[in-house]
Amino acid sequence: MIVDTHCHLYLDEFKNDITEVIKRAEYEGVNKFYLPGIDSTEIENMILLETKFPGKCIAMMGLHPCYVKENYQQELAVLKNWLAKRKFAAVGEIGLDFYWDKTFVTQQYEAFRLQIELSLQYNLPIVIHTRNAMQETINVVKEFVPAGVKGIFHCFGGTVENANEIIDAGFYLGIGGVLTYKKSGLAEVLDKIDLKHIVLETDSPYLTPVPFRGKRNESSYLKYVIEKLAEIKKVSIEEIAIVTTANAEKIFGL
Repeated sequence: MIVDTHCHLYLDEFKNDITEVIKRAEYEGVNKFYLPGIDSTEIENMILLETKFPGKCIAMMGLHPCYVKENYQQELAVLKNWLAKRKFAAVGEIGLDFYWDKTFVTQQYEAFRLQIELSLQYNLPIVIHTRNAMQETINVVKEFVPAGVKGIFHCFGGTVENANEIIDAGFYLGIGGVLTYKKSGLAEVLDKIDLKHIVLETDSPYLTPVPFRGKRNESSYLKYVIEKLAEIKKVSIEEIAIVTTANAEKIFGL
């Protein structure tokens, strides 16, 4: 069994062939799909997909930092209502993103901290998005380590030092298609990181691995990430699957 810990299979890119996408993934051994939240506009689609594939597609609830805008207070209110109403796998994806726009940096920090507090309130892990804000994100997480925060740094792309800080905080590294990109430098970093700190993800439909880079990503392509990781760690594909799935089970409390 392989777990895709981060995939947006509820987006429009999959609306015409989601059943085939799931079947292809299952053929490759992927049979759990964790769905990160973005903002209120996609919640209905996400819940519908979870209903269509019960026990396979599992929803999170979160406000993505790129969607922290003028209406972020209303977005957070919607999120709070959903968390109070039913169980989710995690609070995510949340974090800091200073790549596209720095207009709402203060609000991003506020939303990030508030959502971490909610994760602690509901005893849920968090799934973190960070771009051009790695150290700032780690620093916020460290504030909450004494309170018992746990989770995943999704799409990890930092240095060995960053990785060790994240691991010391009790977090896992989410690894996907970027690992197959020659210029990413991620292979050299992961060579120095124990497998017990790694979970697998696709971030579908984004960050498609080689050899399909530039096309729509999907969960069945996780096999290319696994093959690359097995090559780096000099272990079998089966060992990568077993260890990363055990890690996912620990973080999501399966």
